[in-house]
Amino acid sequence: MSGIKNNDFSQCPPLLAIFQKRIDGDDALLHLANLRFKETGLGTEFYAVTPKELDRLLKFKPKHETPAVAHLRRDINLFEEQGRNLVMDFALKFKDRIFGLVIHDQTEITTRFDDYVAALHEIESRSKKVPGSPYLFVEYAAGLEPDFFIEILKAIQDLEHVSACIDIGHVGIWQARSAYSRAHPGKDVCSITPNDPELPEVVRDVQKAVDSGLDAVLHVIQALGRLEKPLHFHLHDGHPLSTISPFGVSDHLSFLVEIPIPFEYKGRRSLDPMFGPSGLSRIVTESMQLPGPDRVSFTLEIHPAEGRLPLANADYLFNHWRDKTNAERMNYWLSILAQNHKLLFDIAAKRIAL
Repeated sequence: MSGIKNNDFSQCPPLLAIFQKRIDGDDALLHLANLRFKETGLGTEFYAVTPKELDRLLKFKPKHETPAVAHLRRDINLFEEQGRNLVMDFALKFKDRIFGLVIHDQTEITTRFDDYVAALHEIESRSKKVPGSPYLFVEYAAGLEPDFFIEILKAIQDLEHVSACIDIGHVGIWQARSAYSRAHPGKDVCSITPNDPELPEVVRDVQKAVDSGLDAVLHVIQALGRLEKPLHFHLHDGHPLSTISPFGVSDHLSFLVEIPIPFEYKGRRSLDPMFGPSGLSRIVTESMQLPGPDRVSFTLEIHPAEGRLPLANADYLFNHWRDKTNAERMNYWLSILAQNHKLLFDIAAKRIAL
């Protein structure tokens, strides 16, 4: 990924954020995202099911030189020829326009390891015939044991076009569930809610499990960093008790949130998230040390949170809307992405300055 520049800071890795509507409305919402991304200098990670959809979304990329990644449909099956052909269709049609494609890993890998490695080798062989072909980043997403995911990447260490997307929230939540279940056999920490009457009795164990997530993420980074392959990251915070995401998941949170609880714990009525700014700093610092700033890229994959923000200089984009509630909700979400981008950029810049 050497040569990709971002934010007028040439040694900084590409810093991106998810570029989607995620809120009901027409394409004025994408024009709003285009404006806010242009103001912050953020790169874009688009979600596209078909090449036609990605081609349309790329028209909203803030600038020609803005770094871009495409996240493909979550159910792509690399064990099937149709799935491999779809990946290569994207690679061929968007060579030199994006630097990466992201797909989810699959639970079936645990029983078909060699077949999966063979599928990745086939994609590597076909990618070599496409000058400018984007990387294929396999995302940790299916809940495999992190050490098993590491073994997959070790098995394809020699592939130039295929590597990993480390979703730090997914790794961290897996670790929190594992740690809590060891202390409370048969119990799932993600089934606990802030209003659970038993929470005051187990909150210390919950936080201990949550705190173990950072070390699990650093372990994965260190193991994959030693392979000296390009790595893509999905960055977001998380907490098993969180109800913030409108999509019912306990991660994909801002690094600047706290988790409210209806009682006091250590003098507060809120809990720290899994990473927070200090955890993000350790993650970014570790990844920029190995494999290095020219071989990593970061996408802020933070879901919308409830809130509204006046449109200000973007109000003209919605002159055809009678009710601008969703536009202001979108603007609020984009402001959260901007806040987290500043945090991320400051961390990366500090690391480069050392």
